[in-house]
Amino acid sequence: MRATKFEFEQRFWIIGAIFWLGFGLSFFDRTNFAVALLHRFAPSIGAGSAQENPGLRFIFASAGILVFCAALLRTWATAYLRTEVVHDAGQHSEALVADGPFRRVRNPLYLANLPMAAGIGAAASRAGWLFMVVAMWVFMYRLILREEDGLLDSQGESYRAYCKAVPRLWPSPTPRVPSAGGHPRWGQALAGEIFIWLFGVALICLAITLDFKLPAIVTAMGFLIYFVAVNLVKKRAAVSNG
Repeated sequence: MRATKFEFEQRFWIIGAIFWLGFGLSFFDRTNFAVALLHRFAPSIGAGSAQENPGLRFIFASAGILVFCAALLRTWATAYLRTEVVHDAGQHSEALVADGPFRRVRNPLYLANLPMAAGIGAAASRAGWLFMVVAMWVFMYRLILREEDGLLDSQGESYRAYCKAVPRLWPSPTPRVPSAGGHPRWGQALAGEIFIWLFGVALICLAITLDFKLPAIVTAMGFLIYFVAVNLVKKRAAVSNG
């Protein structure tokens, strides 16, 4: 059930493929998820009526807030784990991070990808939304299993104790382990996760305009900024470590 080495190393592109395939399902299901959701809970609102637009704006804005929450959690986790580790193709099991959100949930980065998929999926079709959420859940769980095996091999009993104390994916409202004394680096974390924040901005733009052109531009900018920012952070980390 756990992810293969290839899947882990190519996880960024596989996640991208999940979103691409999800939006591609609109060729088979042409009903937008937000439209279907609105008419499901407000059947009295007619399609194309003046009352439809406020409801759609509310749904897309809520989806944007969901993505912002995912971005916040990912940024918090990356501040402690470091961008050069989070966005590295290789698996890092040489150290156990038990600070920040890692004191409440073992896999905050993978957890954040679930609301991110649900939020972004609001712009897709019904089938696309369902595919994104289910496929993301399955893939994240398989990645988690691979990382847990690696940490068990390298950290042994300390990781077993950590697993007993800290939930895998359901966050604890309070810290479950003492702080390990790590210090967050917010600048590099924001640089590494800025593209997730821009996905949220894209959904807010969609809520305002109800037009996909501007959100598409913002999303494209997000990917461009991601590659530039992550490469800069990795170079700086390599220089400081060298």
